[in-house]
Amino acid sequence: MNKLYKLLYGLGILAILQTSGCASYYQKNLIFQEHFAKGQIEEANKVLDKNKKAASNNNKLLYFFQKGVVLQMLKQYEESNGYFEEAYIFTEDFRKSYTKEAASLLVNPTVKPYTGEDHELVMMHYFKALNFLRMDRYDEALVECRRINNKLNLLNDRYEKRKNRYKRDAFALNLMGITYEASGDVNNAFIAYRNAYDAYQEDYKVHFNLDVPVQLKKDLLRTAYLNGFKEELALFEQRFNLKYEHKEKDGGEMVFFWHNGLGPVKDEWSINFFIVRQQGGIVMFVNEELGLSFPFPLPPTGEGSGGLGDLKFVRVAFPKYLERKPYYRTGELVVRQKSYKLEDAQNINEIAFKTLEDRMLREMSNSLMRLALKQAAEQQVRNQNENLGALLSVINAVSEKSDTRNWQTLPYNISYARIPLNEGANQLTLKTFSPRKSRNDEQEFEFHAKKGQTVFHIFHSLESIPLNLAY
Repeated sequence: MNKLYKLLYGLGILAILQTSGCASYYQKNLIFQEHFAKGQIEEANKVLDKNKKAASNNNKLLYFFQKGVVLQMLKQYEESNGYFEEAYIFTEDFRKSYTKEAASLLVNPTVKPYTGEDHELVMMHYFKALNFLRMDRYDEALVECRRINNKLNLLNDRYEKRKNRYKRDAFALNLMGITYEASGDVNNAFIAYRNAYDAYQEDYKVHFNLDVPVQLKKDLLRTAYLNGFKEELALFEQRFNLKYEHKEKDGGEMVFFWHNGLGPVKDEWSINFFIVRQQGGIVMFVNEELGLSFPFPLPPTGEGSGGLGDLKFVRVAFPKYLERKPYYRTGELVVRQKSYKLEDAQNINEIAFKTLEDRMLREMSNSLMRLALKQAAEQQVRNQNENLGALLSVINAVSEKSDTRNWQTLPYNISYARIPLNEGANQLTLKTFSPRKSRNDEQEFEFHAKKGQTVFHIFHSLESIPLNLAY
């Protein structure tokens, strides 16, 4: 019994360390989040540097993501990619710790290393590719684009028999086409643009409420023409209701990426389940309101009927996303008194919500299995010692928590525009508009271009409607 008491004491300490009340990951990192959201990137970076132990704990992947983003915003592209490469190596080399897997079933998922949501693993390569493009290193940028394809193929294999709407990343394929074209490879650019068009049309338009960007259609027509693909050019002209007129470029051009707002943060919600005991040691977790029913086999509990069947209902915690709506909804670039609309190309907020929704049934199953094991263990202990059983009951209640970790420095969405530049200096104005254009702000830029050069630029608008996290 002394060994059992020590085990329960250890579980209690672990539960306390892993659960700070009902604080989410966002709240635990509030100082960093506030600096970042206010655009105080130097200060946000200093907060990360003061917490370097985060680079070796269960949240190390998120630390690498955050460092990669803030260093990119500080224009330290090489250093930024160093952290994103660390993140990539971790996700490739990660091996399950069976001790931590078991602990996660007895405590909660936060005792395990965070390994990233599907879209986060893709966006990691997008940020790396952008860094390489800013350094005019096209070959390395293409490596990252190919890694995106490989990552999505692996994810698709994992979900072959399960519902998953995030099968292809249209924006990543679009970026691959942009990169190929900037490097002079118009043949592969055409293929990538065509694949991107298919993904927008078949996946993004249907599942993520995002249509094909007009600029992508123009790029597809242009590369079809440059490759001499007359049949494909005629086909897409008819499909897009656009007539392509080729114009030789007198100067260079710019591809401008606008990272607008901030992506969602994870919180938690809970469901009450009634427990129905059936024959053969089977118990059913039932929520009639939501139409949910999950069976679990449990071992015999010893003396008496006891066990899970004696419980009336239990609470189970699950993750959910909270949306951070961006302050600015649209934007445009003005060059030589001509406007170019920034078109939405990636809605990270929408993808995050849909991917979590797709895996919710799996999430529920894992959470209920955790609860079933907790309650079965509690009853076994009660059969031996009522006081220790009561202690374990408290530990179980305190430790019931969902995993609220996620990459919280991602933008809400990404828009882009391709604009012509003259040789030499170019003055450019970015105009961003709030809903109904009740307010607009302007940013002035100067860019230099050589003939035939593609200049890449990233601009972040971090303004968002604040979260209300009241508990």
